[in-house]
Amino acid sequence: MRDPFPIPPIPALSKAVQPWADYLKLPTLPLHIHEVVIMAALYHFVGSVVSPVLSRRFFPTQYAALSRSRKLNWDVHVVSLVQSTTINALALWVMFVDDERKNMDWQERIWGYTGGAAMIQAFAAGYFLYDLIITASHPNIFGLGMLAHAVSALLVYSFGFRPFVNYYSTNFILWELSSPFLNIHWFFDKLGMTGSRAQLYNGLMLIFTFFSCRLVWGTYQSVLVARDVWAALRVTPKVLATLGPEEVLNAAFPSQYAQTMQYVSQSTSVPLWLAAVYMGANLTLNSLNFYWFFKMIEAVRKRFDPKEKEKEVPGTENPVRDAAVTTGAETKGSIELKTRPRRGTLLDGEEADEPPPI
Repeated sequence: MRDPFPIPPIPALSKAVQPWADYLKLPTLPLHIHEVVIMAALYHFVGSVVSPVLSRRFFPTQYAALSRSRKLNWDVHVVSLVQSTTINALALWVMFVDDERKNMDWQERIWGYTGGAAMIQAFAAGYFLYDLIITASHPNIFGLGMLAHAVSALLVYSFGFRPFVNYYSTNFILWELSSPFLNIHWFFDKLGMTGSRAQLYNGLMLIFTFFSCRLVWGTYQSVLVARDVWAALRVTPKVLATLGPEEVLNAAFPSQYAQTMQYVSQSTSVPLWLAAVYMGANLTLNSLNFYWFFKMIEAVRKRFDPKEKEKEVPGTENPVRDAAVTTGAETKGSIELKTRPRRGTLLDGEEADEPPPI
């Protein structure tokens, strides 16, 4: 499948990044660097222009009541909502229409390349580049943990430009199917809908998508990629470019190898350090998914279970739980701010102005 992105590579940009691509052994980076840059710029535009304009238009009272740092946090959640919704739809589309990707064998799943999967990988890298810039510029708001997450995610998705496990880029991006519900949950709190029936239904969808997409699907895909990476360790892929004259005469390969394995050479392999870094990051993220899932269950129980609410003794809650939610109320032509108590949870992302941990 050719890259479906409507804007072709920008020659000047590709030429500028070519020396770095050669040095880092990322041969497909010049073909997709424009997508990385364009998406990072688009997300910055959404966060710095679109979100403030629309938020002041549709939620004037709530948005105006936020501090400068919390406004930035709000805008980052808008970007996350836009990004996760868009890339999930595109990843599912590529998985259904890319026939070359569907027919890949284990060698292609490790070293193969298709334009559609590479586009998804570039879009993800563009978002994590934006995320890295934001978290690095505001470490006092987002913390070192979020900065480390942005660095790690950008690094892992950059491996795909070798290309390396390009096939799995669409599979693992589907972890993000739970992110829209997470961001909606966060906005419910900011809009004074904490504990509402709508938030309950959204919370159930959040738990369902998180469990099915991250724990079930994510763990299954991690087992598959671990199997393929193990098979590829210290093995040279068998394609025409890596065979000797005598082997070529008896060789038979799928016809799509001419496209999917075009970047394979005699020096292509999976070094031990690459396998260790990739699988280590994958294992870490999977472990965090399980940890966050049980924390979400606990948070939902505290929010909606009457027995859990009775355990709270008035006057003994910490400052976070004593926080208030602002709501807009019109009184005789004027707008006044009212507050009501709200319960802080792991998903609120309000402690020290940090976003949710997912």
